[in-house]
Amino acid sequence: MSVKQVKVAVGVVVKAGQILLARRNLQQHQGGKWEFPGGKIEAGESTPAALTRELKEECDISATQMQPLILIEHDYGDKKVSLDTYIVSEFTGQAKGLEGQTIQWTDFNRLAEFDFPDANVAILKALEAYLVNE
Repeated sequence: MSVKQVKVAVGVVVKAGQILLARRNLQQHQGGKWEFPGGKIEAGESTPAALTRELKEECDISATQMQPLILIEHDYGDKKVSLDTYIVSEFTGQAKGLEGQTIQWTDFNRLAEFDFPDANVAILKALEAYLVNE
């Protein structure tokens, strides 16, 4: 049995010291856990293009400035994910959950209170290092 491999564009959307989180729908892989918004990278699509598209489709925001943060490879056993993660420092629009997902803004120092998929642990560490150097 081959394990499904998925390439994902992930956006750590930052606004006024707060970070945008989305809760995965229960029927999804890792359902019910919190994540940074984003989605699958389509064939031939760059990560920034995929992230811009996904943020518009999922959260109704248009990213106008982003920079790479970290690339993570994680094996869940039933699925392997490659998370190409970017900091989105500027965007237009008001974030809302267009796919029925709960979204919320939270302070960085409260992120430990949320239940994230295991693959996101490295994102949290990279984000902490990024914010310390800001």
